[in-house]
Amino acid sequence: MAQRFLSSAFMLTVSLSCTYLCYTIIFGRTTVNSGRMYEGSRCPPNPNAAGKKLLAQSEQCARLRWVRAAAAGAPPGAFGPLPPSPPSRWVKNSSLAQRYGNKKLPGVLIVGVKKGGTRAVLEFIRIHPDVRALGTEPHFFDRNYDRGLDWYRGLMPRTLDSQITLEKTPSYFVTREAPRRISSMSHQTKLIVVVRNPVTRAISDYTQTLSKKPDIPTFEDLAFKNRSMGVVDTSWNAIRIGMYILHLENWLRYFHLSQMHFVSGERLITDPAGEMGRVQDFLGLKRIISDKHFYFNRTKGFPCLKKPESSGQPRCLGKSKGRTHVQIEQEVIEQLQEFYRPFNIKFFETVGRDFKWD
Repeated sequence: MAQRFLSSAFMLTVSLSCTYLCYTIIFGRTTVNSGRMYEGSRCPPNPNAAGKKLLAQSEQCARLRWVRAAAAGAPPGAFGPLPPSPPSRWVKNSSLAQRYGNKKLPGVLIVGVKKGGTRAVLEFIRIHPDVRALGTEPHFFDRNYDRGLDWYRGLMPRTLDSQITLEKTPSYFVTREAPRRISSMSHQTKLIVVVRNPVTRAISDYTQTLSKKPDIPTFEDLAFKNRSMGVVDTSWNAIRIGMYILHLENWLRYFHLSQMHFVSGERLITDPAGEMGRVQDFLGLKRIISDKHFYFNRTKGFPCLKKPESSGQPRCLGKSKGRTHVQIEQEVIEQLQEFYRPFNIKFFETVGRDFKWD
């Protein structure tokens, strides 16, 4: 009896094995062929067939071709080592840009103003994955224009087609030739101008110069031709930069106001997420930079970026940022406020925003 039972079990096992083998041969081949057809639709045999559209898939496709060749019996080493796995979805766009991107002329320029908060805007906006920015100031449109656009393009970071290339040089705003030169490069260029109370800006400008040249005259001596009469010296650059409307009128000869966005240097300190939200809207970017990216550094007196996951340290602006201003007499400040008032009013009316500097 036991022998008959074992014999029946053996025959049943053999029957099931044969059934499974036939099923695999019939249906498994169809699955493999379907997979190859799908692979072929995504990864043509010629890796250059789809041009730039295959850049993001190139490593994945190379791996599939390698596996397919090995399965077909290609000798070991015929196709080189197994290509690396493709980048994960969370890999930063900057890494992809460095590998696959091209150097392009900037589509966005932060053109001013000096001591207004341009460095902060640059550092804040460059954490956006769709923005790639040059870290240094190239001074192309004011000092290096004779070097040519090819030289200028060569300075730029590599960017993907979906990314914005950006650079910052605050002196452009007060350079008379800059608007014409930038317009000649591209009529579609977008311009960001960071403005600040012109009196505070002038004091900050002077404080920076004093740290480098401690023997310069006092702020009052430089700011006035005749202090008792209240005659301001507009030839001093620290004063002239703050006459924003005079410089803006030159820019509006070459660019429409809609191509320019004005950032409040004061609100950049009190509400960095709000100001950067408006910058992202102006650039047509998704609002990614938000409150969660900032914390207020009480020592420096302005917001800093919270540390990214890949870094152990928060990101704050350098030691030259947030330095204590020299003390200026209140009477001098009031005289300068009175001087700037008509310029400010016209500037507010032109840009359609009251920055509340009085």
